[in-house]
Amino acid sequence: MEKVHKTEAEWRAILKPEEFRVLRQAGTERPFVGEYTDTKTVGVYHCRACGAELFRSETKFDSHCGWPSFYAPTDSDAVILREDDSLGMRRVEVLCAACDSHLGHVFHGEGYGTPTDDRYCINSVSLRLEEV
Repeated sequence: MEKVHKTEAEWRAILKPEEFRVLRQAGTERPFVGEYTDTKTVGVYHCRACGAELFRSETKFDSHCGWPSFYAPTDSDAVILREDDSLGMRRVEVLCAACDSHLGHVFHGEGYGTPTDDRYCINSVSLRLEEV
């Protein structure tokens, strides 16, 4: 995967303020308000910052957590997982492997009955859905 490199000023110029806050400053959108939280549309989810393919609708499931949830990325190389202790608890941050944008967090072992027992809890504002 080819890496995307932009300055902070370049990211600010192409992203809306909320997109910049989440994607480039590791923010979180409010639960239950995101564009893709409840969508059932068949398609491919791309990084809103750089366009890299991240997830497919076949792996999206209803977790009722307030954000879109997937049990696996399209490809293991599509995302980077990084430990995140920023809120005084251990979480695993999910980043776009192409541009290092913050997407959300992944949780394991919650018992959702998915094939991986993972829940990639992703901000809608980090994604763009391409219908197929």
